Amino acid sequence: MVFSSAIFLFVFLPLVFLLIRLPRRSIRLQNLLLALASLVFYAFGQLQYLPLFLVSVLINFVSGTLLSGRFARSRAVLAVSVVLNLGILGVFKYTDFILRNLNAALGSSFPMTGIVLPIGISFFTFQGLSYVIDTYRDPEAGTREFLKLLLYISFFPQLIAGPIVKYHDISEQIDRRVLTPEQSAAGIRRFVRGLAKKLLIADSVGFLADAAYAALSGTPDSRVMWLGAVCYTLQIYYDFSGYSDMAIGMGRMFGFSIRENFLFPYGAASIREFWRKWHVSLSTWFREYLYIPLGGNRRGRARAALNRFIVFLCTGIWHGANWTFVFWGLAHGLLSSAEDWGLIPVRRLEKSRAGRVLCRIYTMLCVTLLFAIFRADSLSDGFRLIAALFSGSVTAEGSLLLARLLSPAALLTLALAALLAGNLVPKLRERVKLPEPVADLLSLGLLCLCILCLSRGGFHPFIYFQF
Repeated sequence: MVFSSAIFLFVFLPLVFLLIRLPRRSIRLQNLLLALASLVFYAFGQLQYLPLFLVSVLINFVSGTLLSGRFARSRAVLAVSVVLNLGILGVFKYTDFILRNLNAALGSSFPMTGIVLPIGISFFTFQGLSYVIDTYRDPEAGTREFLKLLLYISFFPQLIAGPIVKYHDISEQIDRRVLTPEQSAAGIRRFVRGLAKKLLIADSVGFLADAAYAALSGTPDSRVMWLGAVCYTLQIYYDFSGYSDMAIGMGRMFGFSIRENFLFPYGAASIREFWRKWHVSLSTWFREYLYIPLGGNRRGRARAALNRFIVFLCTGIWHGANWTFVFWGLAHGLLSSAEDWGLIPVRRLEKSRAGRVLCRIYTMLCVTLLFAIFRADSLSDGFRLIAALFSGSVTAEGSLLLARLLSPAALLTLALAALLAGNLVPKLRERVKLPEPVADLLSLGLLCLCILCLSRGGFHPFIYFQF
């Protein structure tokens, strides 16, 4: 069950919302209903992995209980919990990747396990780890009530693809929250906005990206490859930020305030700024639980660069069991360090308007090229695509494909996607305050367009479901 499916939009979400909003529902009963609904949501997607998910929650609950009791600040308890959490993640996500590389390196023939990746495992594992680590640091930060921790980790709006939420950010909301009509209306508007991002933009440009990448198997046309690279860069942003918008909107509908996960990253003027705006909850997680414990930038620039490389390496590995993700992470680490050392003079260029424009062009070029490798099936395919981008090759097949793909509707969608991906929207919001009735009408119009899109059939799963 995904947010953009008919059964979720017209059955699951309205039913849960109505159950929660019925009068005389105590906070504890609301929490119980939300937790049960979240388990049903997960079971609908992968019933076979529901026991694994519950074991993961139980591990973190027991660890947190020990760390907030007689074993407060016990490094042994923390270490066991970290090993168990990462062990589960490693077994289910990286076993076949390790076996494939061992076979390639040693000439061995270890059989593949064929393990199916549990949906959301990277997200709920990191969320559980943050809870245990925070409880280790502050024994008063945990909870002795299993239901509260279960709701925190399983809360269905952000269970599968984030944002990654820290327990101390919503612990008070689990205990006390007020559901107001105004808050619910704002949440619905935010949800619809995210749904429109997914169905109207991400899926449309995703179709173009898929068609362009499929052409890589033949004689690649440089124009087609650029179309694929640009479309995928737009697709992954609208797909993931759309999911985050829906999660934040549903959180508001149920009385929770979830922090922003995207701050218009495609308006960034450096790779370092990009990572302050892209998937904020993940970059914050790595900064607080890896970069700072490694020493951060407190031990000199060389050590800071090493720590940054470790963080970006782990960021790449977190995204998936493929060398394309490892390369993507390390390349971002290299560019970030080069900016920090002044080898790429973004700080000096940003001081002028023209220089800032150049910085934005450089940033988007790097982001697009690295996302092209991120999207590829293998490093060799990724490098082949990069070579095709700059080959200047033009083929008859490529011309026919472009003529078929770039319809007026596709061109309009691409133009809107490019225009809205920058920081134009927040600037307009600052200057133009729409009355709520107008905002509601716009949201209703977007919802109708989304329903029409769903009725036509065809569906792209959320990209970050695979992580």
